[in-house]
Amino acid sequence: MLNSKQRAFLRSQANSLDSLFQIGKGDVDEAVVRGLDEMMTTHELVKITLLKSAEAQPADLARQLSEAIGADVVQVIGRKLVFYRYSPKLAKLGKSIILP
Repeated sequence: MLNSKQRAFLRSQANSLDSLFQIGKGDVDEAVVRGLDEMMTTHELVKITLLKSAEAQPADLARQLSEAIGADVVQVIGRKLVFYRYSPKLAKLGKSIILP
């Protein structure tokens, strides 16, 4: 669970990120969850774009995905979702995000 100071720090880091993942129409299925979970092992901070064809509400989808992949929702702005999950793999390499 992130506190407000950590969330603000991660929001500032996410400003310069490009979206690494897109979700279109259709429900969130096992393939989407698996792909996002794999991405979270190599990137601690991930920005996702919901396409206009996506039927789910962004806040509901963010909550559903965060539970499925075990990540924290950093922010939801419009159709952009930002997730954070600590990665032990990146920590061993010394590339982990150091939270305040």
